[in-house]
Amino acid sequence: MTEKISMREKIGFSLGDGAANFIFQTIMLLQLSFYTDSFGISAAAAGWLFLVARLFGAVADPVFGALADRTNTRWGKFRPWILFTAVPFGIIGFLAFTTPDFGPSGKLIYAYITYILLMLVYSANNVPYAALSGVITGNMAERNSLSSVRFIVVTLATLAIQGFALPMVNHFGQGNSAKGYQITMGIFSVLAVIFFLITFFTTKERIVPAPEQKTPLKQDIADLLKNRPWLIMFLVFIVMFIFLGIRNSILLYYFKYYLDKDSMVSLLETVNKGLFGLIGKLGLLGASADIAGNTFSIINIFSQLITIVGLAFSRPLANRFGKRDVFRYGLIMCVVLSASFIFIPPQGVALTLILQLLFQFTWGVAAMSLPWAMMADVADFSEWKNNRRATAITFAGIIIGLKVGLAIGGAMAGSLLNMYGYVANVEQTPHARLGIRMITSVWPAAFLAIGIVLLFFYQINKSAEIQMQNELAERRKAMA
Repeated sequence: MTEKISMREKIGFSLGDGAANFIFQTIMLLQLSFYTDSFGISAAAAGWLFLVARLFGAVADPVFGALADRTNTRWGKFRPWILFTAVPFGIIGFLAFTTPDFGPSGKLIYAYITYILLMLVYSANNVPYAALSGVITGNMAERNSLSSVRFIVVTLATLAIQGFALPMVNHFGQGNSAKGYQITMGIFSVLAVIFFLITFFTTKERIVPAPEQKTPLKQDIADLLKNRPWLIMFLVFIVMFIFLGIRNSILLYYFKYYLDKDSMVSLLETVNKGLFGLIGKLGLLGASADIAGNTFSIINIFSQLITIVGLAFSRPLANRFGKRDVFRYGLIMCVVLSASFIFIPPQGVALTLILQLLFQFTWGVAAMSLPWAMMADVADFSEWKNNRRATAITFAGIIIGLKVGLAIGGAMAGSLLNMYGYVANVEQTPHARLGIRMITSVWPAAFLAIGIVLLFFYQINKSAEIQMQNELAERRKAMA
């Protein structure tokens, strides 16, 4: 299959992941802090909430994957799911960041209900969306290109969340962070709905199973369990998202409770001069400003911009060396850079910026787009070996890994905070500050290292990619 995919379609497809990340990145980065410091529940309770709700979503993933694979409409198999989940996704994303006027028990029940619903609608939307990437094109170079564009858009959405969400919360809340979160997430939820609709109207499904294929779900699952590359990527996704679930949940605490305030002010003043006073004009400096939150946001803006630079290297490197090798060696660098945060002193705000930029560049090269492009290869591998294609359930299994990883990572972040003696909105003890440093650096890096070991057993290298592409193209041509 050599059909070129237009940039219009690549961007349209990519906006769907941008939409999901308006919610997903907020969950990853801010929800633990929202629950503990704004919503009013303990870190331990929030950790258990993450574990239960995300595992609930993980159980739903294969159900929606199987349903999507068996969906047949004039719009295709997967695009209708994006269309019909768009509005529910936006509404529930908004409700999950709304703080009701309930007592402690009522708030906890509300948090469980809204978060579980959010995980369910995320599954119903994201599993078919992920599968869509595997049927837009079968050409490996075009698939790498599609994945690169997709994650440039994802990075821009992440930049919007990481760079502007907290300033927006402060602006709209005017001292009431709960109100600020509600208004901010209302804006992002509306944008998400619009982006999902654009994805539906601009994409096309080109790879379809043979009309006579009627594979029972039991056979689909059996094929997956015999698919060694799938099993390895499943485990890799678990440890990768444990890493992200821990690290990203704690980064804001690292700025808020560990880094020196005067040093953060100094960095903001330096950046302010370079931006011709823009930071000061936006109210991000001064006695009443949220210095930790604003420093966190500014560093995240620079980090996401450098991630885009990393993504620009991802496609040519993957085309030359193969996805597996670029992914594997990039993760090695990410482990080293993440663990290095343990050595940063409280005054080392500039060093924090440098290490975070290096980490994000490497993550952009290796881990943003390549794992998802590799999953499309895994779906091809199953078709190549079994002469049957089950794209959605292949991706569903991986998203289960994502959910399980986030569930474990989120639970660990909350539980570890509690273990080290964290108390919300007060000066932390030396032990709690050490804990925040450890949870930001060493703990997540240890899990990511497991993924590196696993990738040494992943067999789809560059030559295998080319072989599968050519043989599958011949088969599909013969069936056309």
